[in-house]
Amino acid sequence: MSEVDSGMSKTLHNGLQILDLLVAHPQGMTLTEIAEGVGVHPTVAHRLVRTLEAHRLCRRDRFKRIPLGTGLVRLAEPVEQDLRTLARPVLEELTDLTQATAHLVVREGADEVRMLMIVEPRQARMHVSFRPGQVDPIDRGSAGLALLSAAPAVEDEREEVSLARKRGFAVSYGEIAPSIIGVSAVVPGRDVSIGLSLFSAPDEESLGRTVVDAAQRLGSLLR
Repeated sequence: MSEVDSGMSKTLHNGLQILDLLVAHPQGMTLTEIAEGVGVHPTVAHRLVRTLEAHRLCRRDRFKRIPLGTGLVRLAEPVEQDLRTLARPVLEELTDLTQATAHLVVREGADEVRMLMIVEPRQARMHVSFRPGQVDPIDRGSAGLALLSAAPAVEDEREEVSLARKRGFAVSYGEIAPSIIGVSAVVPGRDVSIGLSLFSAPDEESLGRTVVDAAQRLGSLLR
């Protein structure tokens, strides 16, 4: 976490540190854990959490653990709305080309990804269906694997991540839902991936190139 300097508000800094901690702990933290993580007295942590709760930036669950709150969704909405607006025609074209379900996935902290947008094919006899907002582990499924491949290699990373880094796109089989194949590519310069979910992939390379092209088009629109 960044250090506070004389030109910064220490109280605001500590509050933002709490939000950073909660991003890294999506299941929530106790007040004691938050106080220790930020390095403040529990009384101070209590006041900070109460303030964040008042703005719906965090909440307390029935086990008295503190996860992030729904107010963050409202704050992020303008940014995500721009992303969705630009991504929709790209996803629609990708879906028309492949007759497969296309998806836009964003990274949520260190360990998870969130399905931000789904576009289903209009003419396919059968297609995969997902729920927007679905959260999955970043190390499972093509979307997360593609996002991991955009970072430098790390020790003990999955072979699929290394392969995605070489190919420019990731492929997964049955990792998010049984019998569903995923093909995804990261949008250049963004913690965002574009991908396809389908029942069969007889030509991975061709599908991969098509997805990479779509990701690059969206990257150009977002510059």
